Amino acid sequence: LAGIAFTLPTPFYLQATLAFFWIMAFSSATHDIAADGFYMLALDDSQQSFFVGIRSTFYSLASITGQGFLIILAGFLERTTSNIPYSWSLTFFIMAGLFLAFFVYHRFLLPYPKSDTGKAVFTPTEVMKEFVNTFKSFFTKKGIGLALTFILVYRLAEAMLVKLAYPFLLDPREIGGLGLRTEDAGLAYGTFGVVALTLGGIIGGILASRKGLKYWIWPMALAITLPNAAYLLMAIYQPESFIWIYIAVATEQFGYGFGFTAYMLFMIYFSQGEHKTAHYSICTGFMALGMMIPGMAAGWIQEQLGYLNFFIFIMITTIPTLLIIPFIKIDKDFGKAKKDKIAIVDEEEIEAQ
Repeated sequence: LAGIAFTLPTPFYLQATLAFFWIMAFSSATHDIAADGFYMLALDDSQQSFFVGIRSTFYSLASITGQGFLIILAGFLERTTSNIPYSWSLTFFIMAGLFLAFFVYHRFLLPYPKSDTGKAVFTPTEVMKEFVNTFKSFFTKKGIGLALTFILVYRLAEAMLVKLAYPFLLDPREIGGLGLRTEDAGLAYGTFGVVALTLGGIIGGILASRKGLKYWIWPMALAITLPNAAYLLMAIYQPESFIWIYIAVATEQFGYGFGFTAYMLFMIYFSQGEHKTAHYSICTGFMALGMMIPGMAAGWIQEQLGYLNFFIFIMITTIPTLLIIPFIKIDKDFGKAKKDKIAIVDEEEIEAQ
């Protein structure tokens, strides 16, 4: 981040920032694997279920921060300094400082799970053999085809919507957008959207820990798909009132936060067993693929259809998400808090007596 900040004002900023972004992407992927493993080692199944909403909320919050708060800040600096490169350079310096603070926090305040122990040193041949066996065991899991299909299509509509949400808010009304200023669009996503996303994720995690993933899979699937209609309605009516725009954005973000809980829980559920942290990392790789490929096509599709027809198309792409749900097999007790499991056992013992 600091490297990007340093090179933005230079004549070779394009090449330099691309190089730094590549390094950041590689580091982020490596960190993501470690963070997933830490989460699964530090918490048991019921705790993972309870906190998955909070975890997914902060996962999405990180993306929204980059698309909301930082854009508001950059837009403010652009107006006050009248220097676009300097404004973005300063924004990246601030981000670098934040990540340095996060590093200090993690270093001294994160707990150390007892199960997080080092492994014996392997030879390169043994490492490669273990690597191959890990992948082989993942792709030979029971129900792998349905699981990967679920991971790839669950956020199909959201993958395309998220790429055009900001352009839609910013583009002139003459071409189907809402014509908001950068700060107003950032406020819609970075404030109202974040609050709704946070509430949706936290509520989703709490409810999932009480009834389990199997009970909530349908409500959460509907929550992540149907609220996309908020953008379709905005494209039809093009509201001028900020209130209606903020309500629409918040509705979609709440549904996404609530529905994303089921997505994260399913990947945890499917990754259970030997090599669970590695298998979960593979799942997150397919999760990223499910966002990347549709997202790459989103801009071209919108250019061909226009915003109104694009959002109609988005609603059509929610259908595969709902079609796959009946075929997903989930243990009815997975994700329930331990006290619920204890109560079930006690009831069975009473009936047996």
